Amino acid sequence: MPLFFKKRKPSDDSKKRLEYQLCLSKEAGADDILDISGCELTEVPATAFSICKVLQKKVFILHGNDLKSLVPKGCSMASLATLKVLDIHENKLSSLPDDIGQLKSLQVLNAEKNHIKVLPDSIGDLRLLQTLNLKGNALSQLSSSLGHLSSLRTLDLSENHVTELPTALANIRTLECLTLDAAQMSFPPASVCSGGTEVIQRFLCSELGIEYCPPSQYLLPVLESDGCVENQDCIDGEAVAWQSKFQDYEKRKEQKHQEKLEFERRLEEEQREHTQLFLLNSSRKEDILQSVKQEQERLEQGVSQQQRALDAERRRVLGQVRMAETSISGRISCLLLENKRQRKSTEFLQALEEDRIRMEQLTAVTQEEADSLRKREVAAAMQKMLSESYSMRILQEACETRRQSLVNETCRSMESLEKKFDQVLSLQQLDKSKAITHILQEEEMQKAAFEALQLQRDSMHGFIRQQIRLIEAELKQLTRLEVKRRDLDAENLQEVLSDQRVALTDLLQQLLKQKDQRETELRHVLTEMELKSDSTQQNYWMIQYQRLLDSKPLSLRMQEAGVEQGLVTLLCKLSAQHYLPVIAHHHITTEALCHMTTGDLSKLGICEVGIQKALLKWAKERISSPAKGACKVMPQEEEEEAAAALPSAPAMTPSPPVSPALSLPPSTPSPDDTPGASECVVCMEKEPHVIFLPCGHVCCCQLCSDALQTCPLCRSDITQRVRLYRN
Repeated sequence: MPLFFKKRKPSDDSKKRLEYQLCLSKEAGADDILDISGCELTEVPATAFSICKVLQKKVFILHGNDLKSLVPKGCSMASLATLKVLDIHENKLSSLPDDIGQLKSLQVLNAEKNHIKVLPDSIGDLRLLQTLNLKGNALSQLSSSLGHLSSLRTLDLSENHVTELPTALANIRTLECLTLDAAQMSFPPASVCSGGTEVIQRFLCSELGIEYCPPSQYLLPVLESDGCVENQDCIDGEAVAWQSKFQDYEKRKEQKHQEKLEFERRLEEEQREHTQLFLLNSSRKEDILQSVKQEQERLEQGVSQQQRALDAERRRVLGQVRMAETSISGRISCLLLENKRQRKSTEFLQALEEDRIRMEQLTAVTQEEADSLRKREVAAAMQKMLSESYSMRILQEACETRRQSLVNETCRSMESLEKKFDQVLSLQQLDKSKAITHILQEEEMQKAAFEALQLQRDSMHGFIRQQIRLIEAELKQLTRLEVKRRDLDAENLQEVLSDQRVALTDLLQQLLKQKDQRETELRHVLTEMELKSDSTQQNYWMIQYQRLLDSKPLSLRMQEAGVEQGLVTLLCKLSAQHYLPVIAHHHITTEALCHMTTGDLSKLGICEVGIQKALLKWAKERISSPAKGACKVMPQEEEEEAAAALPSAPAMTPSPPVSPALSLPPSTPSPDDTPGASECVVCMEKEPHVIFLPCGHVCCCQLCSDALQTCPLCRSDITQRVRLYRN
């Protein structure tokens, strides 16, 4: 709060100065000068314009303010028509008014140290202007209207960005002094500009093709042609009067400068005294801080000793926990040897998981107790330190009551420290919120990775994808055969291919629906797991992800349960791994398969005709030749029959037996035996990668298929596109 008072005090003085100058200018017998300089004005008051207009002021001084605009709202430069001197230096003006040419009587214009970038064209209307000071602005180019200033005698363009002078300056015959930065000039050259005003004027006159004449020949006619005076004596008298007024103004200004220096001297003495008091206070404060630092070091030593004791206790508890874990591991190995059933092993693993969770809870409780003990000790030490600091503060306040000014300064420093402490607390709170946001983002990423791994490790989902790939390959082969034999007009073969394509297309759509349904079910399972998870447990999804990675595949678990290796290999070749739980549950062996029929397998849930026949034939061959059964390869006919039955395998539940049309072996040749058939029928360049549904043709690449609405082979409408991905 004291800082705000320091800012307001100059504003009050400036306001009083402004009011005083305005009242002084209105008094009877006041001179023709209106001085409102150094009043911290951001815009010229409209009252000043009214005073200049009514009292016909000749001098208007506005320097040392913060003006950004010279003309206030509702006023015009015509109100200052009687001005002869306008001083606006050391302001923030970016431009001069466009109607500045209305100041017909203006003789001196001082616009030094502003931000003026461009001069208005109306400045050429100031025919009586004799002095123009534009030093220290942002001018980059000059208006050619400056050549109309027929009475101009002094022009200052230094400390600007001007590199070229307009040739129209040669028309100013009365110019006696031209000041500019010669080193940065390009026109006239720097060598010419460094020669002085006469050399520059001669160069400009030669550029215009006119003869140069010295200013002395034109200065007297210009002064005689001034409409504001009648003869030279009147001009000299008025000049003497103005000179005396300026001298009086300079004297008053010098007196104020002396008063300002005296005030600064007194202020410097007070600051020196204040500095001595501040150094004395600083020495006392350092002594107090040194004692507090020693006390803090003693407290830190005590806390470190307590921390070492707590660490030793924690290591002892961890050793006991490790011993308990070792004994638990021994018991687990014994129980695994004794229990052969999967159900009993699962119950034991659940009990083991509960023990592990209980041990983790015990460890967490021990850690929490240690943390709470440490917090209490630290809080007690801090309380003691705070009490000692409070007593020291009371002692300090008793010493500081001797000088009230020193107390105020100390309070201000304490307030600044409190503000800094609040800023540190706010920054810590911001870091905490950022950390919480980062943890939540990591949890979402872990959940997404677990979902992706669950879809990848799901056997049903993989089986559906494999079936889709097989159907896509069959559709591609049928399309190639149809493109090759379309010119042979083989109607019977075309009908068979059409029937097979329709069946495969229906089956592909069914598998796509089953794939989406399976993904929906897995997401539902994921949602249930999320609801069951403990909200306070961290890295829940990372733990589930690691458990899913550590889980054994379905085929390995079935092998451990007692399913024969040959039977497992046969089911893997037939892509029927989802029937392994059925075979393991009913303990089906090779001898049992020899005495079973297709009806018995259908009752068990194995409904595919191809898989049924392959299982029965394999069992009979295994019994008939037991010596070669382990390494015997399936005949070509069985593989073709099993491959024909693969597309009809269900993804979720057993389906009814497939029709004979679907059980036919593929009659299409391999892609390598059909030259010219593996290209897009539209562009004839790229390979086909898109299946059109419901017709089932594979005849276009990805780029050409986007612009098609009907199949180019059968002209049927396209309702869906399936993209083929190559392995």
